[in-house]
Amino acid sequence: MRCAARIAVVALAALGTGAAAQQVAIGTSNPGSIYHSSGTVIAKLLNEKANVKATIQPFASPNVFIPSVNAGEMQLGLANIAELRWALAGEEHFQGRPHKELRAVGVMYPLRSAIFVRKDSPIKSLAELKGKSAVDGFSSQKIILPLLDAMYATVGMTRGDMRAVQVPNVVAGADIFASGKSEMFFFAIGAAKPREADAAVGGIRMLSLPNTPQAAEAIRKHFPPGYLRLENPSPANTGVLEPGYALAYDALVFASAKTPDNIAYQAAKVMHDNAKEMGETFPPFRLFDAKTMAKDLSPLEYHPGAIKFFKEAGIWTGK
Repeated sequence: MRCAARIAVVALAALGTGAAAQQVAIGTSNPGSIYHSSGTVIAKLLNEKANVKATIQPFASPNVFIPSVNAGEMQLGLANIAELRWALAGEEHFQGRPHKELRAVGVMYPLRSAIFVRKDSPIKSLAELKGKSAVDGFSSQKIILPLLDAMYATVGMTRGDMRAVQVPNVVAGADIFASGKSEMFFFAIGAAKPREADAAVGGIRMLSLPNTPQAAEAIRKHFPPGYLRLENPSPANTGVLEPGYALAYDALVFASAKTPDNIAYQAAKVMHDNAKEMGETFPPFRLFDAKTMAKDLSPLEYHPGAIKFFKEAGIWTGK
């Protein structure tokens, strides 16, 4: 109902603005999330450079709005490759509900997920979280559970080894951490919320995953699209105080087969043509690579409008 109400607001706005620009709703997660910040950047580019009136529509997590994009009620969305593959096949939290209309528009960057503690916490390694309070549950953001399973498995633990503090999503988890009710929180490196938590508690610190073949295998077992990625301290990497490894997987812009071709075309084009501006506006986009934004995401197919642009740009390698 909430999704339908927000879409209705966009539709009513369209009626009052005439036909000068196409109306596009972009589904993102809540403010403070990496998807909301990224969607804001893409919406701005569409508005300024493509004569498309794009509006951000925030929800608790992609698993809430993916069905609306699939149905063509929203034109674009931001999510990760794992959730989109599950939705396409009707697996995991989309069990029995395949979303066959989903299409990719372009890869944005690797999502780099990490577990953070307070900078002054005595907890120095992931294994030392055993028996401690830890955010869990993620009832409205179910993608997080297999990510946590994969991370804990790298040190031979499960979520049951911690004292669970139930939260609905990662933003709420960061707030719970800042309030002192959890000794850790999970979030994407480079998002706005870790900076907020860092300021609230006097500093945060990422707990590195072990860089071993056994850890890599544990990640593949629990979260097949994931891989270990070295992260280094930088102003954009809040909480990364020394070189360490995070769990990475691809984030992308997606659409429906019902999304008009020119919308998918323009979304792919503004990303490809404005890499520098995107990176200057929101640091995670510094990892955007225009040459690989059309990488193979099988079994998820690309939208025909995006493929048209990729061919024009000379970066399409698919069939």
